[in-house]
Amino acid sequence: MDNRGPRLDSPFHTGERLVQERLGIAERMRGIGQRAIRTWMPEQHQRFYEQLPFMLAGSVDSEGRPWASVLVGQPGFVQAPDAQRLEFNAKPVEGDPLAQALRPDARLGFLGIELHTRRRNRVNGRVAQVSTQGFTLAVEQTTGNCPQYIQGREFAWVRDAKDLRPRGIDTLAALDDAARAPIAQADTLFVATAVPLKDGDGDRGADVSHRGGRTGFVKIEDEHTLLVPDYAGNHFFMTLGNLQLNPRAGVLFIDFDSGDLLTLTGHAEVVWDGAPELQAFEGAERAWRFHIESGLRLRDALPLRWRFRDWSPNSLITGTWEEAEQKRQAQQLAQSWRPYRIDRVVQESAGIRSFHLEPADGLPVPPFQAGQHLPVRLRLPGGETLHRTYTISQAPGDVGLRLSVKRDGLASGHLHDTLKAGDQIEALGPRGQFTIDAQERRPAVLIGAGVGITPMIAFARHLVAEGFRHRRTRPAHLIQVSHDAGSRAFAEELKALQREANGALQVHTVLSLTGDDASVLPGPFNVELLKRLLPFDDHEFFLCGPTTFMQSVYDGLRELGVRDERIQAESFGPSSLKRRPDGAQAEAPPPEPVAEHATVVFRQSGEAADRTPGRGTLLGFAESKGLAPPYPCREGHCGSCATPLLAGRVTYAQPTAWKPAQDEVLLCCARPAQGGGELVELAL
Repeated sequence: MDNRGPRLDSPFHTGERLVQERLGIAERMRGIGQRAIRTWMPEQHQRFYEQLPFMLAGSVDSEGRPWASVLVGQPGFVQAPDAQRLEFNAKPVEGDPLAQALRPDARLGFLGIELHTRRRNRVNGRVAQVSTQGFTLAVEQTTGNCPQYIQGREFAWVRDAKDLRPRGIDTLAALDDAARAPIAQADTLFVATAVPLKDGDGDRGADVSHRGGRTGFVKIEDEHTLLVPDYAGNHFFMTLGNLQLNPRAGVLFIDFDSGDLLTLTGHAEVVWDGAPELQAFEGAERAWRFHIESGLRLRDALPLRWRFRDWSPNSLITGTWEEAEQKRQAQQLAQSWRPYRIDRVVQESAGIRSFHLEPADGLPVPPFQAGQHLPVRLRLPGGETLHRTYTISQAPGDVGLRLSVKRDGLASGHLHDTLKAGDQIEALGPRGQFTIDAQERRPAVLIGAGVGITPMIAFARHLVAEGFRHRRTRPAHLIQVSHDAGSRAFAEELKALQREANGALQVHTVLSLTGDDASVLPGPFNVELLKRLLPFDDHEFFLCGPTTFMQSVYDGLRELGVRDERIQAESFGPSSLKRRPDGAQAEAPPPEPVAEHATVVFRQSGEAADRTPGRGTLLGFAESKGLAPPYPCREGHCGSCATPLLAGRVTYAQPTAWKPAQDEVLLCCARPAQGGGELVELAL
């Protein structure tokens, strides 16, 4: 007899769908939800619950306040006689608000979590029966959960499992010092939410979920407010979805060493992406702010203790609020020259060396995107100062900064021949618009020739890291074009990335001189060779290399019908592509006329002077006043000279490859615009 019942036709309620629609994943998640969310427990879930020594519970008290709680018992205290019933032979901890909710027909949410194996499953339902020994839950909804952000812990009993008398109970209206301490040290919390029941909308009533991260992932903003980051998960958004319909929530902190419980109730609001407090927090896609209304501290309430074993790999790639604040401070220095110490130097190929940098000022590496470059300032032994830009050849989650430089000219020669570990260079904040979206589903084709491999390996590292974080890696082909094996950089690193990507990343090597290596393709590289490597479906192409190489590949792709918008390229100065836009090209509006006379004010330096058209660009004018802003390209391609515009307007004779923000200017190309108040004020 099949007693499982039907799968939910509409597995997500209105609030969950609102979040999914906001993120553009509602249709995809509908099908996933229909497969993963059930109205019955699979056999493995039944046996899983029966072996647990504790389960988390979410409930709502008589005043409509959600609470997160924990039930404890010797393994076997939970039994699943069939697919639609859970029998609990346990009572709540004395003083826990869960006791109020154990009444017939009350809706409860449960989370079974096994810390030493990182398994977890969720079940929600209705209290069918209450007895002196426990209660029975009629199952209404179940789903598996991913093991991300669960720290490994081993449990042990310190007294009888039925001894659930706290050694003290404190009522809290706000966070005192004793409550702040476990929150500041927490790497785990549990959150309860609830929504009004609506027939046919898939609602679950009460719900409870796990949140984890590195120590310090919960920010105490004040005595009534917590801020909790929200990381990549299964995209069900059960907690955030509930908050869209009912902002009330409860949180529970377990002190795994002492057995203390800190349970709080209040209301929460979602802080969406783009919020200033989230921009520098590693791994946070959004957050939720919890406002405390009341709480309880139950001292030595649990007969269990847990010994920390190891960190979740997912937790280790996230940040803390302290780190986020330090990164924010570092970001504020993006327009200032910061000292970086060379930690080590690695010879990647015959002509390319990598310089691993660490900030020498005590602040962290500023936030950056894969593919961006670093403007650097080099002081030669004779006193000459050089400005250059070098691509950061690693992903944002990597340690430090790595610049991989080909020996080709005065600046690179100085780096190769003179600088060593322990020496210092100076750099501005990372910048650049040649980046990649790791969450895009369209396959990427990364083509790097010579030292043009540097942004491509940064892209590859980023795609693999984000694939681990999100459990889905954007498909990509990386094609490295080199003269011979000796000039090929990052060979072993690329092989390791390909293995780590589990088939999502395919690495191809094209050498002009192949020798006897059957694992590489003979050059020259062209679109005919590209057609042999991959089917021409809907790909996005990324190009970096010598000018003639990129132009040849671009022209070949366009001849094959690849749209211009699907071809991205890194360009500095003369390496710019001559593009053929898709469709009719809109005529560019004429540039604003240059002001005949204008006063230019350099705020930071305190300089102010009148400027006439014959004085050239603002970069040239700044240099004439003894200032030395960076200028690697002087053609509006790299963005290194971008400077905040505090007042006035500027104009450009020609459109620039680098698109400055609304409140900044490219000094190398900008001139004061007529009608801008005849005043230009710059943060320089």
